[in-house]
Amino acid sequence: MFRGARAISGAPVNDVAPSMLRIALIDIFLFSLPFLLYGAYMVSVKGVSPASVWQGAPLFWLLAAGCGMLLVVMATLIQFSGGKPGGVYHPPTVQDGVIKPGEID
Repeated sequence: MFRGARAISGAPVNDVAPSMLRIALIDIFLFSLPFLLYGAYMVSVKGVSPASVWQGAPLFWLLAAGCGMLLVVMATLIQFSGGKPGGVYHPPTVQDGVIKPGEID
């Protein structure tokens, strides 16, 4: 199986993947949260059968709420994470056959 240039260089292949997987799973969860809450509310409070929960559901508003929640969380993470302003970026380098990740001083 092809794993890209990182595998050819001898560097660890999976050192970045868990971080991106975590972000992707958080994004999927945040987008689907309004749908999950709506479904749980309809089944538990209204007594609607699980098979008919989505008939007549406000799908536009659930989509809007999911997108809005996702955008607010992304904007918050962008604003309050990352390197300090005015820092100097040092790109990734190869030292002794190992890729040292980039960093901001």
